[in-house]
Amino acid sequence: MGKKRIIAITQMQGTYARKAFPCFDEPGMKAVFHITLIHDLEKTALSNSQEIKTENVIINGTQVARTIFGPTKKMSTYLIAFVVSDFRFISVKDKKGVLVRIWARKKAIDDGQGDYALKITQPILEFFEKYYNTSYPLSKSDQIALPDFNSGAMENWGLVTYRETALLYDSRTSANGNKQRILTVVSHELAHMWFGNLVTLKWWNDLWLNEGFASYVEYLGADYAEPTWNMKEQIILYDLQSAFAVDGLTSSHPLSRKEEEVNTPSEISEMFNTISYSKGAAVLKMLSEFLTEPVFAKGLGNYLKQFAFGSSVYTDLWDHLQKAVDQTPGMKLPHSVHEIMNRWILQMGFPVITIDTRTGNVSQKHFLLEPQAVVERKSEFNYEWFVPIKWMKKHQVQDQLWLLQKSDLHNPMKVSKNEWVLANLNMSGYFRVNYDLGNWERLISQLESDHQVIPVVNRAQILDDAFNLARASFINITLALRTTKYLLRERQYIPWEAALRNLNYFFQLFDRSEVYGAMQVYLKKQIKPLFEYFETISSNWTRVPSGHTDQFTQIISLSLACSTGVEGCRELTRSWFKKWMQNPHNNTIHPNLRSTVYCNAIAGGGAEEWNFGWQMFQKATVAAEAVKLRSALACTKVPWLLNRYLEYTMNPEKIRKQDATSTIGYIASNIIGQPLAWDFVRANWDYFFKMYGTGSFSFSRLISDITYRFCTPFELSQLKRFQKDNAETGFGSGTQALQQAIEKTTAKIKWLAENKEPVLQWFLSEAA
Repeated sequence: MGKKRIIAITQMQGTYARKAFPCFDEPGMKAVFHITLIHDLEKTALSNSQEIKTENVIINGTQVARTIFGPTKKMSTYLIAFVVSDFRFISVKDKKGVLVRIWARKKAIDDGQGDYALKITQPILEFFEKYYNTSYPLSKSDQIALPDFNSGAMENWGLVTYRETALLYDSRTSANGNKQRILTVVSHELAHMWFGNLVTLKWWNDLWLNEGFASYVEYLGADYAEPTWNMKEQIILYDLQSAFAVDGLTSSHPLSRKEEEVNTPSEISEMFNTISYSKGAAVLKMLSEFLTEPVFAKGLGNYLKQFAFGSSVYTDLWDHLQKAVDQTPGMKLPHSVHEIMNRWILQMGFPVITIDTRTGNVSQKHFLLEPQAVVERKSEFNYEWFVPIKWMKKHQVQDQLWLLQKSDLHNPMKVSKNEWVLANLNMSGYFRVNYDLGNWERLISQLESDHQVIPVVNRAQILDDAFNLARASFINITLALRTTKYLLRERQYIPWEAALRNLNYFFQLFDRSEVYGAMQVYLKKQIKPLFEYFETISSNWTRVPSGHTDQFTQIISLSLACSTGVEGCRELTRSWFKKWMQNPHNNTIHPNLRSTVYCNAIAGGGAEEWNFGWQMFQKATVAAEAVKLRSALACTKVPWLLNRYLEYTMNPEKIRKQDATSTIGYIASNIIGQPLAWDFVRANWDYFFKMYGTGSFSFSRLISDITYRFCTPFELSQLKRFQKDNAETGFGSGTQALQQAIEKTTAKIKWLAENKEPVLQWFLSEAA
């Protein structure tokens, strides 16, 4: 312990290979690379291809090792990687002789933390070989867990680099959510081995195709490796709904930008955002659904064959998908793949589809969270989309419809008064849905009488659409709130998580006003049955439910019960934490529940609990456990502790550089920490900017985290002042996030002026 070790790693994406060696550092240019690394004798060197030999040589009188690697495949510079370390590995060869190795610190490997990653890598590679109908192009797949790494992971060809939290799993201390994260990140990076690495985009303006594609198929690979986890449904929460949140703003941007819009390193960095990843995934999922998976996969396989070891633009993929459609007997689309998809990728935003079940009229409109906002970005398609609509009438799934203009009267969505219509079945399309009031009433009454008639994903959709339609003034806020009444009987994770995200938005809006008290009373009533359900099935919290997503729902039940004051919840979590404090070497709190327990105990305690948490954080040898503690330390209600914690983020000995911005974000999510974090970031903006450089991915997240609660005219004026005061320093990859923060705050101020009173009255009447 206490001995410092040095590790050398690279991160070439987007424009850093030129810092390592002279090159034409552009994704569309490819070459074969012959790599030799000279390093200390006791270290191991890794690169993209397999090592041919390591020999001892003397350079300037010092004996060193020289590792020579085989020539790479023809590849782009941003995918090159070197690592020099004293790490250990575990390995396996697949049926075709491909060597799979998981590398990490010696202790992590000895403790078995790489075992889960090794177990899933093979089946995921097998799945993608079948799915792409193309063999894995290399002879080895190295995956390495790094203690300090700014990105989550990087798909270097044959040598994938990860944060430790994205690759290492320890069954004693890692939660179910940590395991799922490893599964999805590994699947995402391996998807790139073909899509992105074998065939690469010509320029960064089409980054969405790389990242959106991997973000979509990661769920397919994950589902293959863990078939009982319902992974395919979770794209709704982690991609569709997060894309909607950003894409409903006027400061959004199209998926594909013009080449001339993406030139500088910070403009390239800014492309690595929610639109590229999550909206990209959502529109590709929609495309795959209306083409059908076999047709989509066939077109994809042919595209990869044609452009293998080369580069392409997104229209090349459309060409191959169109060929696959043309070769499928009986398959008809209303327009070509190009014509349909260009509307989704060349203009920003998405439509809200409004269905009037009295007349059967279906219409579309560009959805904006701020309805009066002016969209400055012009669109050649005039913000109209070709929309595939899967739908059902009460109990019966209907044939898919296409909405091809602003509105369409000639369709079968007119129903009688005792029937309801539900559109965007299983959320296969990238749009929100609004209905006439009568249909909303019938859907709400169906939820309250027998919610299981409505598919689980659509229950989450109804909640999320209703709240966002209310935020954008399409429907009344009390109608949205009524969709939460049925939650008393809901036991599934996806609807609860969707509800919680929207209610969290409400928490942030109202936790400084009189609405908060009445809201707490109502939510306490809604969560209590779920809390009691898990208390019973877990034998008073001594066991964990067997279902994968049930474990996530159990966490929600404990977390929301404690935050709303359900009797016995806070006492329970504090007693567990106290027991741990009395015996620091024996933590009996289940890993799944630790984040909630730590946060509640530290929030309810003082300096003693905080200092114990800090000690345990410093001693943590498993990255996932360290993250839980680092986040929980931000839960304290003691201002001086929060200020001291903010200061720690400027000291890499205390908080790693990779974790500084997320730690400030955790502090900002605490009602007491938020103004402290805002003042701290403003006071130290120059320092952060110099420390992390304009291209750092962290700035956009930092800005959105510290301004998330803003909803008053005074806070808006502070934001604009911050923008003005730092205009000279700049905001790098956070430029757009700052614009979005101003837009969101403006919308919230207006919304609150109109809705605060009805919301208060509704909660008061329901809490009575």
